Amino acid sequence: MDSLNKILKIKSRVLDFFLSSSNYTEAIFLTELQTILKEELNADTIAISVEEIAPIYKQNKINEHGVSYSEKLDNKEHNLKNVNMLLYGENDFQGLIELTFTSSSIPLSKESFNELSKELSTIFQQYSEYIYTRFEEKQYEELYKVTSKFHSSMKVEGILTEIVRTLRNMYEDFSYQLLLTSDNDHLQHLPVKKLNFDDSNTSAMEAYVTGELQVESSLMDRRNYVYVPIKGEQGIYGVLQIISLDAARLPNKELTFITLLANATGTALENAQLYEQSKQVISDLQLINETSHQLNSNLRLQEVTMYMIKKILYFFHAKEVAFILFKQEGAEVLPGSTDFFLQDDMEDYLSDIHDHLYAEGEPLFIGDLRIQERLTKLPFCSCMIIPMHLSNGVKGVCVVTHSLPYFFSFEQFKLLQSLIHHSTLAFSNSMLREELEKYVITDYLTKLYSRKYLDDKIKKSMKYDSYGTFILLDIDDFKRVNDTFGHQIGDTILIQVSQIIQSSIRETDIGARWGGEELAIYLPKISLNQGEQIAGRLIKNIEDQTSPQVTVSCGVSFWSKEMQDSARDLFRRADFALYKAKDLGKNRLCIELKEYCG
Repeated sequence: MDSLNKILKIKSRVLDFFLSSSNYTEAIFLTELQTILKEELNADTIAISVEEIAPIYKQNKINEHGVSYSEKLDNKEHNLKNVNMLLYGENDFQGLIELTFTSSSIPLSKESFNELSKELSTIFQQYSEYIYTRFEEKQYEELYKVTSKFHSSMKVEGILTEIVRTLRNMYEDFSYQLLLTSDNDHLQHLPVKKLNFDDSNTSAMEAYVTGELQVESSLMDRRNYVYVPIKGEQGIYGVLQIISLDAARLPNKELTFITLLANATGTALENAQLYEQSKQVISDLQLINETSHQLNSNLRLQEVTMYMIKKILYFFHAKEVAFILFKQEGAEVLPGSTDFFLQDDMEDYLSDIHDHLYAEGEPLFIGDLRIQERLTKLPFCSCMIIPMHLSNGVKGVCVVTHSLPYFFSFEQFKLLQSLIHHSTLAFSNSMLREELEKYVITDYLTKLYSRKYLDDKIKKSMKYDSYGTFILLDIDDFKRVNDTFGHQIGDTILIQVSQIIQSSIRETDIGARWGGEELAIYLPKISLNQGEQIAGRLIKNIEDQTSPQVTVSCGVSFWSKEMQDSARDLFRRADFALYKAKDLGKNRLCIELKEYCG
Protein backbone atom coordinates (compact mmCIF):
# COMPACT_ATOMS: atom_id res chain seq x y z
CA MET A 1 0.00 0.00 0.00
CA ASP A 2 2.88 2.40 0.84
CA SER A 3 4.48 1.65 -2.49
CA LEU A 4 1.29 2.51 -4.36
CA ASN A 5 0.92 5.75 -2.41
CA LYS A 6 4.48 6.77 -3.30
CA ILE A 7 3.89 6.09 -6.97
CA LEU A 8 0.61 8.04 -6.88
CA LYS A 9 2.27 10.94 -5.08
CA ILE A 10 5.10 11.05 -7.62
CA LYS A 11 2.55 11.08 -10.46
CA SER A 12 0.52 13.77 -8.68
CA ARG A 13 3.52 16.08 -8.21
CA VAL A 14 4.62 15.63 -11.81
CA LEU A 15 1.07 16.37 -12.98
CA ASP A 16 0.98 19.50 -10.81
CA PHE A 17 4.24 20.63 -12.46
CA PHE A 18 2.73 20.12 -15.91
CA LEU A 19 -0.36 22.09 -15.00
CA SER A 20 1.45 24.92 -13.22
CA SER A 21 3.91 25.69 -16.02
CA SER A 22 3.26 26.13 -19.72
CA ASN A 23 6.67 27.23 -20.92
CA TYR A 24 9.24 24.93 -19.43
CA THR A 25 12.24 23.53 -21.25
CA GLU A 26 13.64 20.00 -21.32
CA ALA A 27 16.33 20.91 -18.80
CA ILE A 28 13.76 22.41 -16.37
CA PHE A 29 11.53 19.33 -16.65
CA LEU A 30 14.38 16.87 -15.98
CA THR A 31 15.63 18.93 -13.03
CA GLU A 32 12.12 19.01 -11.50
CA LEU A 33 11.68 15.26 -12.01
CA GLN A 34 15.02 14.56 -10.30
CA THR A 35 13.91 16.68 -7.31
CA ILE A 36 10.56 14.89 -7.02
CA LEU A 37 12.09 11.40 -7.23
CA LYS A 38 14.86 12.21 -4.77
CA GLU A 39 12.42 13.63 -2.22
CA GLU A 40 9.82 10.89 -2.54
CA LEU A 41 12.23 7.93 -2.73
CA ASN A 42 14.97 9.30 -0.41
CA ALA A 43 17.59 8.36 -2.98
CA ASP A 44 21.22 9.32 -2.41
CA THR A 45 21.77 10.26 -6.07
CA ILE A 46 19.62 10.37 -9.20
CA ALA A 47 20.71 10.65 -12.82
CA ILE A 48 18.31 10.76 -15.77
CA SER A 49 19.52 10.02 -19.30
CA VAL A 50 17.26 10.30 -22.34
CA GLU A 51 17.15 9.18 -25.99
CA GLU A 52 20.28 7.41 -27.24
CA ILE A 53 21.94 6.73 -23.84
CA ALA A 54 22.74 3.31 -22.34
CA PRO A 55 22.61 1.22 -25.55
CA ILE A 56 23.33 -2.04 -23.64
CA TYR A 57 20.04 -1.69 -21.80
CA LYS A 58 18.27 -0.90 -25.03
CA GLN A 59 19.58 -4.05 -26.66
CA ASN A 60 18.66 -6.38 -23.78
CA LYS A 61 15.31 -4.88 -22.83
CA ILE A 62 13.55 -4.09 -26.08
CA ASN A 63 9.97 -2.91 -25.63
CA GLU A 64 9.65 -3.97 -21.97
CA HIS A 65 10.08 -2.23 -18.68
CA GLY A 66 12.74 -3.48 -16.31
CA VAL A 67 14.82 -2.77 -13.27
CA SER A 68 18.37 -3.96 -12.61
CA TYR A 69 20.45 -3.77 -9.45
CA SER A 70 24.19 -3.48 -8.92
CA GLU A 71 26.22 -2.99 -5.75
CA LYS A 72 29.36 -0.94 -5.07
CA LEU A 73 31.32 0.62 -2.17
CA ASP A 74 31.43 4.37 -1.79
CA ASN A 75 34.33 6.31 -0.32
CA LYS A 76 32.93 5.79 3.20
CA GLU A 77 32.78 2.05 2.57
CA HIS A 78 28.98 1.99 2.79
CA ASN A 79 27.40 -0.69 0.73
CA LEU A 80 25.42 1.17 -2.02
CA LYS A 81 22.98 -0.28 -4.49
CA ASN A 82 22.16 1.16 -7.92
CA VAL A 83 18.65 0.85 -9.25
CA ASN A 84 18.35 1.35 -13.02
CA MET A 85 14.87 1.92 -14.44
CA LEU A 86 14.40 1.67 -18.20
CA LEU A 87 11.81 3.91 -19.83
CA TYR A 88 10.00 2.93 -23.04
CA GLY A 89 7.47 4.63 -25.24
CA GLU A 90 5.05 3.02 -27.62
CA ASN A 91 7.71 2.14 -30.16
CA ASP A 92 11.17 2.66 -28.77
CA PHE A 93 13.52 3.21 -25.86
CA GLN A 94 13.15 6.63 -24.25
CA GLY A 95 15.65 6.85 -21.46
CA LEU A 96 17.23 5.60 -18.27
CA ILE A 97 16.85 6.68 -14.62
CA GLU A 98 19.71 5.69 -12.33
CA LEU A 99 19.05 5.86 -8.54
CA THR A 100 21.56 5.12 -5.79
CA PHE A 101 20.51 3.94 -2.31
CA THR A 102 22.16 2.47 0.72
CA SER A 103 21.32 -1.20 0.84
CA SER A 104 19.09 -0.70 3.88
CA SER A 105 17.07 2.22 2.52
CA ILE A 106 15.58 0.97 -0.75
CA PRO A 107 11.94 2.15 -0.49
CA LEU A 108 10.33 -0.05 -3.15
CA SER A 109 10.38 -3.63 -4.23
CA LYS A 110 11.46 -4.64 -7.69
CA GLU A 111 7.81 -5.06 -8.71
CA SER A 112 7.03 -1.53 -7.46
CA PHE A 113 10.01 -0.12 -9.34
CA ASN A 114 8.70 -1.87 -12.46
CA GLU A 115 5.31 -0.25 -11.91
CA LEU A 116 6.98 3.13 -11.34
CA SER A 117 8.98 2.57 -14.53
CA LYS A 118 5.74 2.06 -16.48
CA GLU A 119 4.18 5.21 -15.02
CA LEU A 120 7.30 7.29 -15.71
CA SER A 121 7.45 5.88 -19.24
CA THR A 122 3.92 7.15 -19.79
CA ILE A 123 4.95 10.54 -18.37
CA PHE A 124 8.01 10.64 -20.63
CA GLN A 125 5.85 9.71 -23.61
CA GLN A 126 3.53 12.62 -22.89
CA TYR A 127 6.49 14.85 -22.15
CA SER A 128 8.13 13.95 -25.49
CA GLU A 129 4.94 14.59 -27.41
CA TYR A 130 4.45 17.90 -25.64
CA ILE A 131 8.04 19.01 -26.20
CA TYR A 132 7.94 17.94 -29.85
CA THR A 133 4.57 19.62 -30.41
CA ARG A 134 5.92 22.84 -28.94
CA PHE A 135 9.10 22.58 -31.03
CA GLU A 136 7.06 21.82 -34.14
CA GLU A 137 4.90 24.86 -33.42
CA LYS A 138 8.06 26.91 -33.04
CA GLN A 139 9.38 25.53 -36.32
CA TYR A 140 6.31 26.52 -38.28
CA GLU A 141 6.08 29.81 -36.47
CA GLU A 142 9.65 30.53 -37.59
CA LEU A 143 8.83 29.27 -41.10
CA TYR A 144 5.85 31.63 -41.22
CA LYS A 145 7.96 34.53 -39.98
CA VAL A 146 10.77 33.92 -42.42
CA THR A 147 8.46 33.45 -45.44
CA SER A 148 6.58 36.64 -44.47
CA LYS A 149 9.86 38.54 -44.40
CA PHE A 150 10.89 36.94 -47.69
CA HIS A 151 7.72 38.22 -49.33
CA SER A 152 8.28 41.72 -47.97
CA SER A 153 11.91 41.89 -49.11
CA MET A 154 13.24 41.68 -52.64
CA LYS A 155 16.87 42.09 -51.60
CA VAL A 156 19.20 39.08 -51.72
CA GLU A 157 21.11 40.32 -48.69
CA GLY A 158 17.92 40.57 -46.62
CA ILE A 159 16.84 37.05 -47.62
CA LEU A 160 20.20 35.48 -46.75
CA THR A 161 20.40 37.40 -43.46
CA GLU A 162 16.95 36.11 -42.48
CA ILE A 163 17.68 32.45 -43.29
CA VAL A 164 20.90 32.55 -41.25
CA ARG A 165 19.08 34.19 -38.34
CA THR A 166 16.36 31.52 -38.42
CA LEU A 167 18.84 28.63 -38.48
CA ARG A 168 20.80 30.06 -35.58
CA ASN A 169 17.62 30.58 -33.62
CA MET A 170 16.37 27.02 -34.21
CA TYR A 171 19.64 25.07 -34.13
CA GLU A 172 22.13 27.05 -32.12
CA ASP A 173 24.48 24.08 -31.64
CA PHE A 174 25.12 23.69 -35.36
CA SER A 175 27.13 25.71 -37.86
CA TYR A 176 26.02 26.69 -41.37
CA GLN A 177 27.36 27.65 -44.78
CA LEU A 178 25.37 28.94 -47.76
CA LEU A 179 27.03 27.71 -50.96
CA LEU A 180 25.53 29.87 -53.73
CA THR A 181 26.00 29.85 -57.49
CA SER A 182 25.96 33.66 -57.72
CA ASP A 183 28.73 36.04 -56.66
CA ASN A 184 28.05 37.64 -53.29
CA ASP A 185 31.44 39.06 -52.34
CA HIS A 186 29.74 42.03 -50.66
CA LEU A 187 28.14 39.71 -48.06
CA GLN A 188 31.28 38.83 -46.15
CA HIS A 189 29.45 39.34 -42.84
CA LEU A 190 27.31 36.27 -43.63
CA PRO A 191 28.41 32.61 -43.92
CA VAL A 192 28.12 32.76 -47.72
CA LYS A 193 30.52 31.12 -50.13
CA LYS A 194 30.61 30.64 -53.92
CA LEU A 195 29.69 27.12 -54.99
CA ASN A 196 32.65 26.05 -57.13
CA PHE A 197 31.80 23.44 -59.73
CA ASP A 198 35.33 22.05 -59.61
CA ASP A 199 35.15 21.73 -55.82
CA SER A 200 36.18 18.47 -54.13
CA ASN A 201 33.04 18.64 -51.98
CA THR A 202 31.24 15.87 -53.84
CA SER A 203 28.24 15.75 -51.48
CA ALA A 204 27.51 19.45 -52.05
CA MET A 205 27.75 18.97 -55.81
CA GLU A 206 25.55 15.87 -55.60
CA ALA A 207 22.88 17.88 -53.77
CA TYR A 208 23.12 20.67 -56.36
CA VAL A 209 23.00 18.37 -59.40
CA THR A 210 20.29 15.97 -58.17
CA GLY A 211 18.25 18.45 -56.14
CA GLU A 212 18.11 15.91 -53.29
CA LEU A 213 19.24 16.22 -49.67
CA GLN A 214 22.61 14.57 -48.94
CA VAL A 215 24.02 13.42 -45.57
CA GLU A 216 27.70 12.73 -44.94
CA SER A 217 29.41 11.51 -41.74
CA SER A 218 33.06 12.01 -40.87
CA LEU A 219 34.45 9.67 -38.22
CA MET A 220 37.81 11.42 -38.24
CA ASP A 221 36.55 14.82 -37.03
CA ARG A 222 33.28 13.49 -35.47
CA ARG A 223 31.04 15.64 -37.61
CA ASN A 224 27.85 15.10 -39.55
CA TYR A 225 27.30 17.16 -42.70
CA VAL A 226 23.89 17.79 -44.22
CA TYR A 227 23.58 19.34 -47.72
CA VAL A 228 20.16 20.72 -48.64
CA PRO A 229 19.59 22.11 -52.17
CA ILE A 230 18.18 25.66 -52.27
CA LYS A 231 15.52 25.19 -54.95
CA GLY A 232 13.13 27.51 -56.71
CA GLU A 233 10.57 26.88 -59.43
CA GLN A 234 13.05 27.57 -62.23
CA GLY A 235 16.30 26.14 -60.90
CA ILE A 236 18.66 25.47 -58.02
CA TYR A 237 20.49 28.48 -56.63
CA GLY A 238 22.88 26.83 -54.21
CA VAL A 239 23.24 24.40 -51.31
CA LEU A 240 22.70 24.87 -47.57
CA GLN A 241 25.46 23.11 -45.64
CA ILE A 242 24.70 22.20 -41.98
CA ILE A 243 27.52 20.90 -39.79
CA SER A 244 26.58 19.15 -36.53
CA LEU A 245 29.06 18.77 -33.68
CA ASP A 246 30.02 15.51 -31.95
CA ALA A 247 28.46 13.44 -34.74
CA ALA A 248 24.91 14.32 -33.64
CA ARG A 249 22.39 13.39 -36.30
CA LEU A 250 19.32 15.43 -37.12
CA PRO A 251 16.04 13.47 -36.99
CA ASN A 252 14.11 13.03 -40.22
CA LYS A 253 11.42 15.47 -39.07
CA GLU A 254 14.09 18.12 -38.56
CA LEU A 255 15.51 17.43 -42.01
CA THR A 256 12.02 17.84 -43.47
CA PHE A 257 11.65 21.22 -41.78
CA ILE A 258 15.11 22.37 -42.97
CA THR A 259 14.22 21.26 -46.49
CA LEU A 260 11.05 23.40 -46.35
CA LEU A 261 13.15 26.30 -45.10
CA ALA A 262 15.68 25.83 -47.93
CA ASN A 263 12.89 25.65 -50.52
CA ALA A 264 11.35 28.87 -49.16
CA THR A 265 14.79 30.48 -49.44
CA GLY A 266 15.18 29.26 -53.03
CA THR A 267 11.78 30.66 -53.99
CA ALA A 268 12.61 33.98 -52.32
CA LEU A 269 15.99 34.20 -54.10
CA GLU A 270 14.28 33.39 -57.39
CA ASN A 271 11.65 36.08 -56.82
CA ALA A 272 14.36 38.60 -55.90
CA GLN A 273 16.26 37.69 -59.05
CA LEU A 274 13.15 38.00 -61.19
CA TYR A 275 12.36 41.32 -59.53
CA GLU A 276 15.84 42.65 -60.30
CA GLN A 277 15.58 41.33 -63.86
CA SER A 278 12.18 42.99 -64.32
CA LYS A 279 13.56 46.27 -62.99
CA GLN A 280 16.47 45.99 -65.41
CA VAL A 281 14.14 45.20 -68.33
CA ILE A 282 11.98 48.22 -67.44
CA SER A 283 15.09 50.38 -67.22
CA ASP A 284 16.30 49.06 -70.58
CA LEU A 285 12.94 49.72 -72.21
CA GLN A 286 12.85 53.21 -70.74
CA LEU A 287 16.33 53.86 -72.12
CA ILE A 288 15.36 52.62 -75.60
CA ASN A 289 12.06 54.52 -75.56
CA GLU A 290 13.67 57.75 -74.33
CA THR A 291 16.48 57.40 -76.86
CA SER A 292 14.10 56.71 -79.74
CA HIS A 293 11.92 59.66 -78.79
CA GLN A 294 14.91 62.00 -78.54
CA LEU A 295 16.47 60.81 -81.78
CA ASN A 296 13.24 61.36 -83.67
CA SER A 297 13.38 65.11 -82.97
CA ASN A 298 15.35 66.01 -86.13
CA LEU A 299 18.77 66.31 -84.52
CA ARG A 300 21.85 66.99 -86.56
CA LEU A 301 24.43 64.20 -86.93
CA GLN A 302 26.79 65.64 -84.32
CA GLU A 303 23.91 66.07 -81.88
CA VAL A 304 22.81 62.46 -82.44
CA THR A 305 26.34 61.21 -81.86
CA MET A 306 26.88 63.25 -78.72
CA TYR A 307 23.52 62.20 -77.27
CA MET A 308 24.17 58.50 -77.89
CA ILE A 309 27.68 58.60 -76.47
CA LYS A 310 26.48 60.38 -73.35
CA LYS A 311 23.84 57.68 -72.79
CA ILE A 312 26.27 54.82 -73.40
CA LEU A 313 28.90 56.26 -71.04
CA TYR A 314 26.26 56.63 -68.31
CA PHE A 315 24.38 53.34 -68.63
CA PHE A 316 27.28 51.04 -69.49
CA HIS A 317 30.00 52.80 -67.41
CA ALA A 318 32.30 52.58 -70.43
CA LYS A 319 35.69 54.32 -70.63
CA GLU A 320 35.79 55.05 -74.37
CA VAL A 321 32.98 55.20 -76.93
CA ALA A 322 33.06 56.07 -80.61
CA PHE A 323 30.86 56.06 -83.71
CA ILE A 324 32.93 55.44 -86.83
CA LEU A 325 31.84 55.64 -90.47
CA PHE A 326 33.74 53.84 -93.22
CA LYS A 327 33.45 55.59 -96.59
CA GLN A 328 35.32 55.32 -99.87
CA GLU A 329 37.59 58.17 -98.86
CA GLY A 330 38.45 56.46 -95.54
CA ALA A 331 37.33 56.15 -91.92
CA GLU A 332 35.61 59.06 -90.19
CA VAL A 333 35.33 59.24 -86.39
CA LEU A 334 32.19 61.24 -85.75
CA PRO A 335 32.45 64.35 -83.56
CA GLY A 336 31.38 63.67 -79.99
CA SER A 337 33.36 60.42 -79.74
CA THR A 338 35.63 60.22 -76.70
CA ASP A 339 39.16 61.60 -76.80
CA PHE A 340 40.97 58.33 -77.47
CA PHE A 341 39.32 57.89 -80.87
CA LEU A 342 39.96 61.52 -81.84
CA GLN A 343 43.76 61.19 -81.72
CA ASP A 344 45.79 61.72 -84.88
CA ASP A 345 47.45 58.25 -84.79
CA MET A 346 44.23 56.23 -84.99
CA GLU A 347 44.89 54.73 -88.40
CA ASP A 348 46.05 51.30 -87.18
CA TYR A 349 43.21 50.96 -84.69
CA LEU A 350 40.61 51.97 -87.27
CA SER A 351 42.14 49.58 -89.78
CA ASP A 352 41.66 46.64 -87.39
CA ILE A 353 38.04 47.61 -86.78
CA HIS A 354 37.48 48.07 -90.54
CA ASP A 355 38.92 44.61 -91.25
CA HIS A 356 36.60 42.99 -88.71
CA LEU A 357 33.56 44.85 -90.02
CA TYR A 358 34.12 43.84 -93.62
CA ALA A 359 35.35 40.30 -92.85
CA GLU A 360 32.76 39.27 -90.26
CA GLY A 361 30.05 41.90 -90.31
CA GLU A 362 28.70 40.59 -86.99
CA PRO A 363 28.50 42.19 -83.54
CA LEU A 364 31.58 41.46 -81.45
CA PHE A 365 31.63 40.84 -77.70
CA ILE A 366 35.11 40.30 -76.22
CA GLY A 367 35.95 40.00 -72.53
CA ASP A 368 39.70 40.27 -72.99
CA LEU A 369 41.21 41.65 -76.21
CA ARG A 370 44.67 40.45 -75.18
CA ILE A 371 43.82 36.87 -76.11
CA GLN A 372 42.18 37.72 -79.46
CA GLU A 373 43.83 37.41 -82.84
CA ARG A 374 42.19 40.56 -84.19
CA LEU A 375 41.90 44.00 -82.62
CA THR A 376 44.91 43.29 -80.38
CA LYS A 377 46.26 46.80 -81.08
CA LEU A 378 43.40 48.41 -79.16
CA PRO A 379 44.76 49.28 -75.69
CA PHE A 380 41.72 47.88 -73.88
CA CYS A 381 40.50 44.57 -72.49
CA SER A 382 36.70 44.62 -72.67
CA CYS A 383 35.23 45.57 -76.04
CA MET A 384 31.84 45.62 -77.75
CA ILE A 385 31.58 46.43 -81.47
CA ILE A 386 28.12 46.82 -83.02
CA PRO A 387 27.90 47.25 -86.84
CA MET A 388 25.62 49.92 -88.31
CA HIS A 389 24.22 49.69 -91.85
CA LEU A 390 23.42 53.25 -92.84
CA SER A 391 21.95 54.91 -95.94
CA ASN A 392 23.67 54.91 -99.34
CA GLY A 393 25.60 51.74 -98.49
CA VAL A 394 27.70 53.45 -95.81
CA LYS A 395 28.87 51.10 -93.06
CA GLY A 396 29.64 52.17 -89.53
CA VAL A 397 30.27 50.80 -86.09
CA CYS A 398 29.74 51.73 -82.49
CA VAL A 399 32.79 50.81 -80.39
CA VAL A 400 32.44 50.60 -76.58
CA THR A 401 35.48 49.70 -74.48
CA HIS A 402 36.79 49.44 -70.93
CA SER A 403 40.29 48.89 -69.56
CA LEU A 404 39.24 46.06 -67.19
CA PRO A 405 38.76 42.51 -68.58
CA TYR A 406 35.24 41.02 -68.64
CA PHE A 407 33.76 44.33 -67.53
CA PHE A 408 30.58 44.17 -69.63
CA SER A 409 27.88 41.53 -69.15
CA PHE A 410 26.19 39.65 -71.98
CA GLU A 411 22.91 41.37 -71.03
CA GLN A 412 24.60 44.74 -71.59
CA PHE A 413 25.85 43.51 -74.96
CA LYS A 414 22.30 42.59 -76.02
CA LEU A 415 21.01 45.94 -74.74
CA LEU A 416 23.66 47.83 -76.73
CA GLN A 417 22.68 45.92 -79.88
CA SER A 418 19.05 46.90 -79.39
CA LEU A 419 20.00 50.51 -78.67
CA ILE A 420 22.13 50.79 -81.81
CA HIS A 421 19.44 49.08 -83.88
CA HIS A 422 16.88 51.69 -82.76
CA SER A 423 19.29 54.59 -83.32
CA THR A 424 20.56 53.59 -86.79
CA LEU A 425 17.57 55.18 -88.51
CA ALA A 426 18.24 58.46 -86.68
CA PHE A 427 21.87 58.39 -87.85
CA SER A 428 20.75 57.71 -91.43
CA ASN A 429 18.13 60.46 -91.35
CA SER A 430 20.61 62.97 -89.93
CA MET A 431 23.18 62.08 -92.59
CA LEU A 432 20.61 62.33 -95.39
CA ARG A 433 19.29 65.62 -94.05
CA GLU A 434 22.77 67.14 -93.86
CA GLU A 435 23.64 65.74 -97.28
CA LEU A 436 20.48 67.31 -98.71
CA GLU A 437 21.28 70.60 -97.01
CA LYS A 438 24.75 70.43 -98.50
CA TYR A 439 23.32 69.85 -101.98
CA VAL A 440 21.06 72.87 -101.53
CA ILE A 441 23.87 75.22 -100.52
CA THR A 442 26.71 73.84 -102.68
CA ASP A 443 27.47 73.68 -106.37
CA TYR A 444 27.32 70.10 -107.65
CA LEU A 445 30.38 70.41 -109.92
CA THR A 446 32.84 72.48 -107.92
CA LYS A 447 31.64 71.57 -104.38
CA LEU A 448 31.89 75.29 -103.58
CA TYR A 449 28.97 77.03 -101.91
CA SER A 450 26.08 78.44 -103.95
CA ARG A 451 25.76 82.16 -104.65
CA LYS A 452 22.65 82.40 -102.46
CA TYR A 453 24.50 80.86 -99.50
CA LEU A 454 27.38 83.32 -100.08
CA ASP A 455 24.94 86.26 -100.17
CA ASP A 456 23.33 85.18 -96.89
CA LYS A 457 26.66 84.75 -95.12
CA ILE A 458 27.97 88.15 -96.28
CA LYS A 459 24.79 89.89 -95.09
CA LYS A 460 25.08 88.15 -91.72
CA SER A 461 28.76 89.08 -91.46
CA MET A 462 28.03 92.74 -92.28
CA LYS A 463 25.48 92.70 -89.45
CA TYR A 464 27.70 91.21 -86.72
CA ASP A 465 31.36 91.69 -87.86
CA SER A 466 33.43 94.90 -88.17
CA TYR A 467 34.95 94.41 -91.63
CA GLY A 468 35.66 91.89 -94.40
CA THR A 469 37.16 91.37 -97.86
CA PHE A 470 35.49 90.05 -100.99
CA ILE A 471 37.35 88.52 -103.98
CA LEU A 472 35.77 87.84 -107.37
CA LEU A 473 37.73 85.52 -109.74
CA ASP A 474 37.26 84.84 -113.42
CA ILE A 475 39.16 82.19 -115.41
CA ASP A 476 40.93 83.95 -118.27
CA ASP A 477 39.98 82.91 -121.80
CA PHE A 478 37.78 80.06 -120.53
CA LYS A 479 35.82 79.92 -123.82
CA ARG A 480 39.06 79.20 -125.63
CA VAL A 481 39.77 76.32 -123.19
CA ASN A 482 36.36 74.79 -123.94
CA ASP A 483 36.78 75.28 -127.68
CA THR A 484 40.31 73.82 -127.64
CA PHE A 485 39.99 70.94 -125.17
CA GLY A 486 36.24 70.40 -124.91
CA HIS A 487 33.69 71.12 -122.22
CA GLN A 488 34.73 68.08 -120.15
CA ILE A 489 38.24 69.51 -119.75
CA GLY A 490 36.61 72.85 -119.04
CA ASP A 491 34.77 71.24 -116.12
CA THR A 492 38.01 69.70 -114.94
CA ILE A 493 39.66 73.14 -114.90
CA LEU A 494 36.75 74.50 -112.85
CA ILE A 495 37.19 71.65 -110.35
CA GLN A 496 40.97 72.20 -110.13
CA VAL A 497 40.58 75.92 -109.48
CA SER A 498 37.88 75.25 -106.88
CA GLN A 499 40.11 72.78 -105.06
CA ILE A 500 42.96 75.31 -105.00
CA ILE A 501 40.60 77.89 -103.52
CA GLN A 502 39.36 75.46 -100.83
CA SER A 503 42.90 74.54 -99.83
CA SER A 504 43.94 78.21 -99.60
CA ILE A 505 41.24 79.56 -97.25
CA ARG A 506 40.13 79.00 -93.66
CA GLU A 507 37.08 77.01 -92.52
CA THR A 508 35.41 80.27 -91.62
CA ASP A 509 36.00 81.66 -95.13
CA ILE A 510 33.48 81.02 -97.88
CA GLY A 511 34.31 79.93 -101.42
CA ALA A 512 31.40 80.00 -103.88
CA ARG A 513 30.57 79.60 -107.56
CA TRP A 514 29.39 83.02 -108.71
CA GLY A 515 28.25 81.88 -112.13
CA GLY A 516 29.77 80.21 -115.20
CA GLU A 517 33.57 80.47 -114.89
CA GLU A 518 33.35 83.15 -112.22
CA LEU A 519 34.15 82.16 -108.61
CA ALA A 520 33.98 84.21 -105.42
CA ILE A 521 35.61 84.23 -101.98
CA TYR A 522 34.44 86.06 -98.87
CA LEU A 523 36.95 86.56 -96.05
CA PRO A 524 35.21 87.74 -92.84
CA LYS A 525 37.37 89.80 -90.44
CA ILE A 526 40.19 89.98 -93.00
CA SER A 527 41.74 93.40 -93.76
CA LEU A 528 42.21 94.71 -97.29
CA ASN A 529 45.98 94.17 -97.20
CA GLN A 530 45.55 90.56 -96.07
CA GLY A 531 42.88 89.99 -98.70
CA GLU A 532 45.21 91.37 -101.38
CA GLN A 533 47.95 88.91 -100.31
CA ILE A 534 45.53 85.96 -100.38
CA ALA A 535 44.31 86.92 -103.86
CA GLY A 536 47.89 87.24 -105.06
CA ARG A 537 48.78 83.73 -103.81
CA LEU A 538 45.68 82.30 -105.46
CA ILE A 539 46.62 83.83 -108.84
CA LYS A 540 50.10 82.29 -108.64
CA ASN A 541 48.92 78.87 -107.36
CA ILE A 542 46.30 78.56 -110.06
CA GLU A 543 48.83 79.36 -112.79
CA ASP A 544 51.29 76.83 -111.35
CA GLN A 545 48.94 73.97 -110.45
CA THR A 546 46.34 73.74 -113.20
CA SER A 547 46.59 71.36 -116.15
CA PRO A 548 46.09 72.45 -118.86
CA GLN A 549 47.40 75.67 -117.46
CA VAL A 550 45.04 78.58 -116.99
CA THR A 551 45.21 81.98 -115.31
CA VAL A 552 42.66 84.01 -113.39
CA SER A 553 41.88 87.69 -112.94
CA CYS A 554 40.67 88.97 -109.56
CA GLY A 555 38.66 91.93 -108.37
CA VAL A 556 38.96 92.77 -104.65
CA SER A 557 36.64 94.93 -102.55
CA PHE A 558 36.50 95.73 -98.85
CA TRP A 559 33.87 96.90 -96.35
CA SER A 560 33.88 98.18 -92.80
CA LYS A 561 31.35 99.53 -90.34
CA GLU A 562 32.50 103.10 -91.01
CA MET A 563 31.72 102.78 -94.72
CA GLN A 564 28.04 101.92 -94.20
CA ASP A 565 28.18 99.55 -97.15
CA SER A 566 25.69 97.01 -98.44
CA ALA A 567 26.45 93.59 -99.93
CA ARG A 568 25.28 94.91 -103.29
CA ASP A 569 27.85 97.75 -103.14
CA LEU A 570 30.57 95.23 -102.20
CA PHE A 571 29.74 93.03 -105.21
CA ARG A 572 29.54 96.00 -107.58
CA ARG A 573 33.00 97.29 -106.62
CA ALA A 574 34.58 93.82 -106.91
CA ASP A 575 32.98 93.31 -110.32
CA PHE A 576 34.26 96.69 -111.49
CA ALA A 577 37.77 95.81 -110.21
CA LEU A 578 37.62 92.45 -112.05
CA TYR A 579 36.90 94.11 -115.36
CA LYS A 580 39.77 96.51 -114.78
CA ALA A 581 42.10 93.53 -114.20
CA LYS A 582 40.90 92.03 -117.50
CA ASP A 583 41.48 95.32 -119.33
CA LEU A 584 44.99 95.58 -117.87
CA GLY A 585 46.06 92.25 -119.37
CA LYS A 586 44.52 89.53 -117.19
CA ASN A 587 46.32 87.19 -114.71
CA ARG A 588 46.30 89.97 -112.12
CA LEU A 589 44.17 91.60 -109.43
CA CYS A 590 42.60 95.01 -108.99
CA ILE A 591 41.21 96.64 -105.88
CA GLU A 592 38.27 98.99 -106.12
CA LEU A 593 38.26 101.63 -103.41
CA LYS A 594 36.88 104.73 -105.11
CA GLU A 595 39.47 105.32 -107.86
CA TYR A 596 42.22 103.00 -106.60
CA CYS A 597 43.43 100.16 -108.83
CA GLY A 598 46.72 98.22 -108.34
